Amino acid sequence: MEKFFIHNDPGKTGTLLFILVALSFFLLLACASRQRVPVERRIPPSEQKIVKKEVAQGVQYGIASWYGKDFHGKPTSSGEIYDMYQLTCAHNTFPLGTVVMVTHMENGKSVELKVNDRGPFVKDRIIDLSYAAAQIIGMYEKGTAYVKVEAIGPVVEQVQRFTLQVGSFADEGNAQRLAEQLRKSFDNVHVTTMETLTQKYHR
Repeated sequence: MEKFFIHNDPGKTGTLLFILVALSFFLLLACASRQRVPVERRIPPSEQKIVKKEVAQGVQYGIASWYGKDFHGKPTSSGEIYDMYQLTCAHNTFPLGTVVMVTHMENGKSVELKVNDRGPFVKDRIIDLSYAAAQIIGMYEKGTAYVKVEAIGPVVEQVQRFTLQVGSFADEGNAQRLAEQLRKSFDNVHVTTMETLTQKYHR
């Protein structure tokens, strides 16, 4: 019977062992230093939520009230001093400086106002008018009224040359009759037409 002998070479065995240990060390080091890369999950369109910026509606209906001497001479939200005899109003959503048309839904009277304050802060009310505005549309004595509020544009910058509006009518005939009366005392009296989302006004 033939016998085979394996000769153990201490030099080669040591070299092989060193290589195996070194490889194991570098493998462990690589695993330890590996970082998890965050994976962004793409949300299918069916799961996505569309967020829309809330904007004030162009036309609103609701209860209007007015505020007067208790706030007269005090700062408004815009920084202006409240003057109860000016045509201004307080509104919670329209941008400060917006011009709105407020129409009393029972008597049809309208007035253009500048939003220069925030409010009202009473439930179920949508706008606070100045004392002067409340007088014009006929809600001063009652204190409140059901109104339509329309945003008709931003404030026009004041310049030296200006136009004074003395009335606003849904009926053009009424506007022309008032113009004829004013022409007896003033020059350059004219009637212009402004169209909103729901109605025409002659002023």
